Amino acid sequence: MLATAQFRDPLPLSNRVQRYDWGSVDAIPGFVGKEPDGGPQAELWLGAHTSAPSTVRLPDVNVSLDELVRSLPEDALGHRVAERFGPRLPYLLKVLAAGRALSLQVHPSSSRARDGFERENNEGVPFGPKRSFRDDQHKPEMLLALTQFEGLAGFRNPRTILELLDGLSGTLVDGVRGILMRDRSHAGMRAAFQLLLSGRLEPSCAADIDATLVVVRERLRAGSPFSRADRTVADLADQHPGDPGAIASLMLNRISLEPGEAIFTPAGEVHAYLSGLGVEIMANSDNVLRAGLTSKHVDEAALMACASFVPRRPASPEVTTSGSRGQVHTYRVPVAEFALTTADVDLSEAVTMPPAGPRIVLGLSGRVELATERSDGGRVTLQRGESAFVPHGAGGLQVAGSGYVLCAWVPDPG
Repeated sequence: MLATAQFRDPLPLSNRVQRYDWGSVDAIPGFVGKEPDGGPQAELWLGAHTSAPSTVRLPDVNVSLDELVRSLPEDALGHRVAERFGPRLPYLLKVLAAGRALSLQVHPSSSRARDGFERENNEGVPFGPKRSFRDDQHKPEMLLALTQFEGLAGFRNPRTILELLDGLSGTLVDGVRGILMRDRSHAGMRAAFQLLLSGRLEPSCAADIDATLVVVRERLRAGSPFSRADRTVADLADQHPGDPGAIASLMLNRISLEPGEAIFTPAGEVHAYLSGLGVEIMANSDNVLRAGLTSKHVDEAALMACASFVPRRPASPEVTTSGSRGQVHTYRVPVAEFALTTADVDLSEAVTMPPAGPRIVLGLSGRVELATERSDGGRVTLQRGESAFVPHGAGGLQVAGSGYVLCAWVPDPG
């Protein structure tokens, strides 16, 4: 195991790829500089979640990051973070590559996560594909786009939904329209969404969706005034035939992010990512409650219990700019577990990163060198796709060289 003295330097990481059917074949291999192997690669996990912890690479031994943090929490995390969150890294960082749509999903609040985790434990649900609650943590998350990134997040206003449904045919569409015409409250939104999700259980569901798609595609050919929403329905139906999640997309805000733009998804917000490459940071949890657009376990009841049906625009993080050239951007959201800082580093000056706590630094382009305040001379060079864990015990962190880097860190509540 590591000695305290070894926490003075940045520690290179090896990270695990998660393979889900929605993943891109080439985006993550291209990001880490490897040849594609022909299979989808959806997420590269950087962190200490027990499902797929990163490995700290040392000259004489490799140690999983979760084991390292548990063994020496004060050195790895610092007293402030260890006291608040216990001997665990409070965030999980991912590189996410969506080749096609992810599931229609929501993440639970802290109380819902604890209750759900305890309930499934008591019921003896094994930790496998049929498990909904894999831990007792909430999972707010932020996504920073590295390429153009497309998604759905949060509910549209009922009036807008009714405009999008106008002229469409089908039993499900008629049912949603009828509910929202009678009741535009949160209760009406909930009832309309539940009607769509439960439609998957009806034998006529696929034929009903096909009837709606006929009108959607006719509207597109005629120059639809709702072309982006209609195209989203058609694309999702092509990817997931017979899934009412395609129709449900009309109830959700359609978003597009340019590189450098970010979105914050709080617990309880229904969302689905559609395409693109991004960096995602979240509370250190793997709780995902799905209700459609997926081949994975669907838990409609859990999603409905955890979701918010308040119409609202997707939230953006607070972004502050610093550095002599405005080359440093910090993304903050109203959660305690995480923040992100990006820096466009050039040879003219080094950039100072957050000075304390557990940090993970990821190279996004170019070549940079990490140096810490208490280093014994050990430095780590990062290129695109390479990463390092910078423990609290290393002190302040500077990045030099020429490249673009990202640093995940834990904000000080004070």
